[in-house]
Amino acid sequence: MTIRPDAPDTSSEAAPGAAELAALRRRVRTVLTAGQILGGLGVASGIALAAVLAQEVSGTEALSGLAPTATVVGTAALSVPLAALMTARGRRAGLVLAYLIGALGAGVVVLAAVLGSFPLLLLGMAGFGAGSLATLQARFAATDLAEPDKRARAISTVVWATTVGAVLGPNIASPAGRSVAGLGIPVAAGPFVWAGAVFLLAALLTFALLRPDPLLTARALAGEPHSPGGHSLRAGAQAVRNSPMARLALVTIAVSHTAMVSIMSMTPVALSHHGAGIELIGLVISGHIAGMYAFSPVMGWLADRVGRLSVIGLAVALLAVAAALAGTAGPSHGRTALGLFALGLGWSAALVAGSALLTESVPQPARAAVQGLSDLTMNAAAGVGGAAAGLVVAKAGYGWLNALGAMLLLPLAVLAVRRATADR
Repeated sequence: MTIRPDAPDTSSEAAPGAAELAALRRRVRTVLTAGQILGGLGVASGIALAAVLAQEVSGTEALSGLAPTATVVGTAALSVPLAALMTARGRRAGLVLAYLIGALGAGVVVLAAVLGSFPLLLLGMAGFGAGSLATLQARFAATDLAEPDKRARAISTVVWATTVGAVLGPNIASPAGRSVAGLGIPVAAGPFVWAGAVFLLAALLTFALLRPDPLLTARALAGEPHSPGGHSLRAGAQAVRNSPMARLALVTIAVSHTAMVSIMSMTPVALSHHGAGIELIGLVISGHIAGMYAFSPVMGWLADRVGRLSVIGLAVALLAVAAALAGTAGPSHGRTALGLFALGLGWSAALVAGSALLTESVPQPARAAVQGLSDLTMNAAAGVGGAAAGLVVAKAGYGWLNALGAMLLLPLAVLAVRRATADR
C-alpha cells in the first residue's frame, strides 16, 4: 500500500510487509537508542555546570537557579510547535529540529558567557531545553511501530539508554572545561561547546538513519487518510478529554514529574544543611538518577505483564515512600539517599506506564499531538513545582516540601483507583 502523493504528511512512507516491519522495528529501536545516548550526554554535560555558569555571568548566587529553570521553560514552550511538526511531518523532522535548536541554544550560551550577558544566557538555556525535549519525545517514537503488548518495553528501552548519557555527562564537564582554556571561553561554558557538538551529531544520525519515519509508517499501516484537522493539537486535547484513561495517564506523568523535580531539586540544599559535602551530594544524586533510568526495563516489563494501572499504583506507592523517607531523614544521609533512589524508581514507573497508557488510549491520528501535550504539561507543572520548592523550603523546611509532594499524589491515587474499579 502506497500513500497518496497529495498527502504531505505521509507521502514518503508505504506500509511494509511482516518481515520488513520486524527489521524496521529493530532499526528504529537502534537509532532511537543511539540518539538517546547522545542526547542524554549533551543534556547532562551542559546542565552539570549550568548554575555555576549562571552565577559567574550574573555575579550573584541568587540568580544561579534561573539557568536550569530556563531550560525547563524552554522544553515546555517548544513542546507545542515541535509536536505540531511531528504531527504533520513525522518523528524524524521533529527530532532533528529539536536537536538543532538544542545545539543553537548551546552556542548562544557560550556566546553569552563570552559577552557576560545574563539575559542572553537565559535565552540560550531555553533553546538548550530542546535537546531535553528530543530525549522525551524519543520514548514516544519507540511506540509508533511497537506491538501493543510490548509498548511499555519499547518505551523503557529508550528511557534506559538515557542512563549512559546521564552518568557520563557530568563526568565530562571537567575535561570539556579544560578543552576551551586559552580560547577566551569561560571554563564553565566548555561543556556547552561539547553539548552543541553532540546535539549536532544526534541530529545527523537521526536525519540519516531514521528512515522510513516510524510515525508515518504507522499511519500507513493503519490505512489512515490525510486529515490535517485530525492531527491538530486541538484534536489532541479533545482526544484526552474524550478518554478517561488518557486523562489518568496525563495526570500520572505530570504529577510524578512535578513531585520528583520539586523534591530532587532541593535535596542538595537539605543535605548541605546537614553537613554533606559535594562528593556525598553527588553520590546521592547519582543514586537517584540510577533509580530514574537504570531500572526502566523492569518497569516496562511489569507494565506489559501486569498492566499499566498496576504499575501506576506501584509508582504512587514508591513516590509516597520516597517522600516519607527523605522528609523524615534529618541528618541521616543514608536515609535521604534511600529516599532519593525510591523517588527515581517511582518516577520511572510512572513515566513508562503512563506514557504507554497515554499512547494506546487515544486514536492513532491524535497520538503525536497528545504526546506533545503531555510533554508540555509535565514540564510546565514541574517548572512551577521547582520554583515553588525553594520557597517552601525557605519558609517551612525540607520536610514540609516532601509532605506537600506526597499530598500531590492523593488525587492521582484516587483517580487510578476509580479507573481500576470502573474497568472491573
